[in-house]
Amino acid sequence: MAANDRAAAPGKSGGSSGADGLMRASLSAVAPGTPMRDGLERVLRGNTGGLIVLGFDKTVESMCSGGFVLDVEFTATRLRELCKLDGGIAISSDLSKILRAGVQFVPDATIPTEETGTRHRTADRVSKQVGFPVVSVSQSMRLIALYVDGQRRVLEDSAAILSRANQALATLERYKLRLDEVAGTLSALEIEDLVTVRDVSAVAQRLEMVRRIATEIAEYVVELGTDGRLLALQLDELIAGVEPERELVVRDYVPEPTAKRSRTVDEALSELDALAHAELLELPTVARALGYTGSPETLDSAVSPRGFRLLAKVPRLPGAIIDRLVEHFGGLQKLLAASVDDLQTVDGVGEARARSVREGLSRLAESSILERYV
Repeated sequence: MAANDRAAAPGKSGGSSGADGLMRASLSAVAPGTPMRDGLERVLRGNTGGLIVLGFDKTVESMCSGGFVLDVEFTATRLRELCKLDGGIAISSDLSKILRAGVQFVPDATIPTEETGTRHRTADRVSKQVGFPVVSVSQSMRLIALYVDGQRRVLEDSAAILSRANQALATLERYKLRLDEVAGTLSALEIEDLVTVRDVSAVAQRLEMVRRIATEIAEYVVELGTDGRLLALQLDELIAGVEPERELVVRDYVPEPTAKRSRTVDEALSELDALAHAELLELPTVARALGYTGSPETLDSAVSPRGFRLLAKVPRLPGAIIDRLVEHFGGLQKLLAASVDDLQTVDGVGEARARSVREGLSRLAESSILERYV
């Protein structure tokens, strides 16, 4: 289904990550530009309330009391007219059909809820009991609330969301500029073999900050629907390559396993992801997430890259070849010193590719040094 025709239908949640995914899918289904959002805004403008379950199964059917059994195609105008009946509405799980209208939903009264209004309390309980998203349109408060597995999200006007999103985008631009600076410095230090744990931690820190701000903006894009297309384009341009760079930095510098400690690439990435915002601001904490001790002495200790990051910048070099080169030479300095003949000893590296790698690394070395000192 096209984004401007009908959003992807939300399903049921399964666990905390499932609940987050269901919330995103539900926000997408009711975002501006979708038929569902059009219908909800018509209900709001008509000064009418509404209670709509976005999904239908035996459990939903069992809690429907009274009303009418329907099987009609969903349209925004039909939703508006049926909400005048002042009863609940049930939509098919793919959001294509209106199946019940004018019903009273009777959820389990023992399900805890902090809502006070009758309609909102019912919406919260129905959502928790059936696992489908439920939308409540408040006539008195003039707002649309989305209930998903115990979470409540008020659907805001696009202008308010865009204002916050643009502020976040401006912050992302500043952080991305700073990231480019520290990443460029790291490249020059790698060429000169002068990298310390502090340098690596600073780049990992900035990469994680940029990634988190981008995630926040991505949530705004989902909420904005068709109103967020320009924002989505700007976001994609700003964060292009950030996620691969984050993994490459960790692959380059995660410490070799020892008897006392070992940290895989996936574990280091998970540790960075799990850091609280305040922890992310501390370089020793970031260093510990990468697998180092994080002491002042450790921060200033020298480390050498394996070469994944700079090899990834060589044009048309497959990932499998990069892995073989790193495994064969064991570090960036040996790669930089390798001749074309040396490179050809690696399986899959012929003369043409060896020359490409040799020339690519030489150009990267020259440009990095020039950017640092000129």
